[in-house]
Amino acid sequence: MSRPSSWHRTALDRIPGGRDGRRMLVVSIIDKTGTGLWAGCTALYFTYVSGLSLAQVGLLMTVSGGVGIAGAPLAGLLADRFPLVRVIVGTQLMRGAALLALLTTDHFLLLVLYSALGALPDRAGSVLIKLYAARQAGADRVRYQAIQRTTVNIGWSLGGVGAAAALATGSDRAYTYLLIGNVLSYLAIAVLTLRCAEPPAPARAAATPTDAPRPESAGPWRDRTFLGYTATDAALFLDDTILQVAVPLWIVHATDAPVGLVPLLLVLNTVLVVLFQVPLARFGATTRAARRLLVPLSGLFVAGTLALAASAAGGRTLAIAALVVAVVALTFAEILHATSSWELSVALAPADAQGAYLGVHGLAQSTQRFAGPLLVTGVMTVGPLAWPVLGLALVGAAAAQHRLLRDRVEKPTPSSLSVATVTVSER
Repeated sequence: MSRPSSWHRTALDRIPGGRDGRRMLVVSIIDKTGTGLWAGCTALYFTYVSGLSLAQVGLLMTVSGGVGIAGAPLAGLLADRFPLVRVIVGTQLMRGAALLALLTTDHFLLLVLYSALGALPDRAGSVLIKLYAARQAGADRVRYQAIQRTTVNIGWSLGGVGAAAALATGSDRAYTYLLIGNVLSYLAIAVLTLRCAEPPAPARAAATPTDAPRPESAGPWRDRTFLGYTATDAALFLDDTILQVAVPLWIVHATDAPVGLVPLLLVLNTVLVVLFQVPLARFGATTRAARRLLVPLSGLFVAGTLALAASAAGGRTLAIAALVVAVVALTFAEILHATSSWELSVALAPADAQGAYLGVHGLAQSTQRFAGPLLVTGVMTVGPLAWPVLGLALVGAAAAQHRLLRDRVEKPTPSSLSVATVTVSER
């Protein structure tokens, strides 16, 4: 058997988190490949296989999305009380079981129940992986997160290609096969996760005889600064809904651009994230740097929303050019916000309540996924001039967050994970 080349070993060594960190990246790419198989055809499965009406599909997805919001804080609480690897495996198996249960019935209420039960661990998964990375990669967590997001986008792409190939057969059975493929991906990542060692527990400063006892955290729900940060971050996560929901609908209903531009723009978004997420991560490698990213982030939101408004001015060429500018600007906003949000959410979490804090922060993305589509469709209903107004609102959210975090970033607490400390193990 040939040994890995020195270049290959060096490339692997540059990934933070050691062997288990690399193994969790494999988990992420398999997870998102399986999710990519299923996510794009979920509504079609309920329509063609389960026989639900359009109104029933909309209600099912709304209810499951609302229930899923609770997944992130519940996962955070569990992660503070039980071994993290076991909690991750439990959520992976629960996702697979809930999805597999869809095959057992066409009854509307049971489908709603199973979808809601699956949404809980689905929303929890990203928080738990984030927590694992923060503990395993330590000070290199921002670079690790950038690499992880790159693998996620690769996985989504692979899954999307697989789904497109399956649906091209025109058979209703393809939807069932795609669902089973996603279930198998959950079983595979559960096995791989079990092979990962439990990451080091959150570090704390080693006590000396002269140190006064430090009070334990009051928890995220009493931390007004963290709650305000989470609320503003929910608004900044809106770039995801604009790119995934608003842009395709805007192309169809408000511009002269061809419908075939939609998948090309989604590919452009994926390629840009894969190419630039890791290189740009260095600009948010510290807590102060992550806060400073909110300034260029604001500019990108303004540029993206102005371009969306311009795309409806008339003419095929202008529409295509403006939409490309919009997607590029909003993709770089996505990249910068992912870097900033990752570092700030972890740095603001006290070590003794890390899981609970990150679970509450997970509400930002879950809430945006639930309410974001309604907001952007409302913006589209008003007309092109509503896009710059939304852009200015996002600038306001970024400015509020920048000011809100000033004291916490400039004067970090002893428990901040961004502060270098002498640590002891908390096993």
